[in-house]
Amino acid sequence: MSERRARTLLSAYRFFGAAAYPLIGPYVAWRTAKGKEDRARSRERYGFASKERPDGPLIWVHAASIGEMIAVVPLVESILDTGVNIVLTTGTVTSAKVADERLGESVIHQYVPLDLKPAVSRFLDHWRPDLAVIAESEIWPMTILELGARRVPQVLVNGRLSDRSFASWKKRPSLAEALFENLAHVIAQSEVDGDRFRALGARPVTVSGNLKVDTPPPPVDEKALAALQKQIGARPTWAAVSTHDGEELIAAEVHVTLRHRHPGLLTIVVPRHPDRAEALLAAFDGMELKVARRSKGERIEADTDILLGDTVGEMGLYLRLTEIAFVGRSLTSEGGQNPLEPAMLETAVLAGRNVQNFRESYQKLLDSGGAKLVRDRNMLAGAVNFLLSNEAARHDMIAAGAATVEEMRGALARTLKALEPFIQPLILKARLKSANGK
Repeated sequence: MSERRARTLLSAYRFFGAAAYPLIGPYVAWRTAKGKEDRARSRERYGFASKERPDGPLIWVHAASIGEMIAVVPLVESILDTGVNIVLTTGTVTSAKVADERLGESVIHQYVPLDLKPAVSRFLDHWRPDLAVIAESEIWPMTILELGARRVPQVLVNGRLSDRSFASWKKRPSLAEALFENLAHVIAQSEVDGDRFRALGARPVTVSGNLKVDTPPPPVDEKALAALQKQIGARPTWAAVSTHDGEELIAAEVHVTLRHRHPGLLTIVVPRHPDRAEALLAAFDGMELKVARRSKGERIEADTDILLGDTVGEMGLYLRLTEIAFVGRSLTSEGGQNPLEPAMLETAVLAGRNVQNFRESYQKLLDSGGAKLVRDRNMLAGAVNFLLSNEAARHDMIAAGAATVEEMRGALARTLKALEPFIQPLILKARLKSANGK
């Protein structure tokens, strides 16, 4: 694809966005009906602000989903300590909830505008950000182009490109370059990600490591934890967390296979999308498994087979109930999910082989002995059985994982150093304004 054609396509995208804007209402309404949008704040998706812009310099930080939101919390807190205001956008209801729990009123939260010119322009007209900080892999053409047209510096932090995304962009190198040239800096998670961004035309690119390593362990309600631990007692446990379609049934089948070898076995299943709970409940019922739903406050009885973790924001609770965790989106789906939280919370980490999106984290855990990859259901059952049966091996694996996480820390400091040329002028501006105000 030629450079001229790439820019023509981007211009067409801009025009299409403007033309499609009046027609997007039914789509947003459908998402709202599904619980995927906040009905009371749906206008924010069209760029209408629900709060006033504060005086002084302002940084726009965008973290689309829960994982990205958790990753940027320490970064946001560090920036807030400098006295610069932040408007924080997220793309989902669940990530908005996490933002409220972790940051509260210290930031201005808005839902990210749809990537359509009228919505993006309205958002930028109101907030007038001095800097845009985007987390991980959020590449929205209209937003990037509009920020570029307004000469707002854009920095991608904790940047990563999956195998699939990189292959897709490689087929359109001129299009990639026309977009990525608008980024003032890319701070990548790994050397592989850094090389990929460079290959697509991004400049400059530095490597920080994964911000998720520098986050504190997921929090927990101590009262809830104590109550569940009392209900479980001395029963053997293992967990399948961040699971995707098909992996919950695999976990249930592993439970059926192992419950006679490990009397009293409790399997904790935490689906990535809790709205699938009803379907999962029906499937478990069909297997004659007794389920306790966390969202309903159901007690774990002596004959409960599965604790269904169908809540949001309680991963810290579920992982503290066990020493063995299978991390999903790795057997029946591709990409994997973050293994660092389980490692932080002292669990032996298991996963399928499809962990491309977290390749570096898994590789370090595998090299140290803190994680093990499994090929299929039978191999997963074997790994869980081995760890349940061998306390010393399980604790060695746990210790290796925790040590690996400690060795990987430092991404936050490196990210802040890379952001310094962009943030320091805003800090000075904020201080001058404060001094003049007095």
